Amino acid sequence: MADLVETAIAAGNFNTLIKAAEAVNFIETLKSSGSFTLFAPTDEAFANLPEGTLDLLLQDIPKLQKIVAYHIASGDIRSDDLLEINEAETLEGSIVAIESADGKFKVNNANVLKTDILTDNGVIHIIDAVLIPAMVAGK
Repeated sequence: MADLVETAIAAGNFNTLIKAAEAVNFIETLKSSGSFTLFAPTDEAFANLPEGTLDLLLQDIPKLQKIVAYHIASGDIRSDDLLEINEAETLEGSIVAIESADGKFKVNNANVLKTDILTDNGVIHIIDAVLIPAMVAGK
């Protein structure tokens, strides 16, 4: 089985996420033997950010690092677990809210499109929006 990075690259629709993870040196973390949950925004989710946002983030590595880390939780959190919890702590240090209703999940304001893509070192849940921690959003 492949690790989180190999699985995301093979899927083909996480190029922007991989580019961001590379820019902030998170690839090694996502390839490490730890166990992680990756809430992975699709390339389309990144494309839906306001125009110019991604370019600005790629020039602001500390901010981009917080955003990438905000998409990663420690441990293997599968859909069965998502039903039981209402939040998860991220590597960024903040909490993401988890909602479940009618067999569907949300992470903060993002819809979970697909759950439980298993890898050697964790699990990927595909989301339809980029998660922005409150500190970065300026809220």
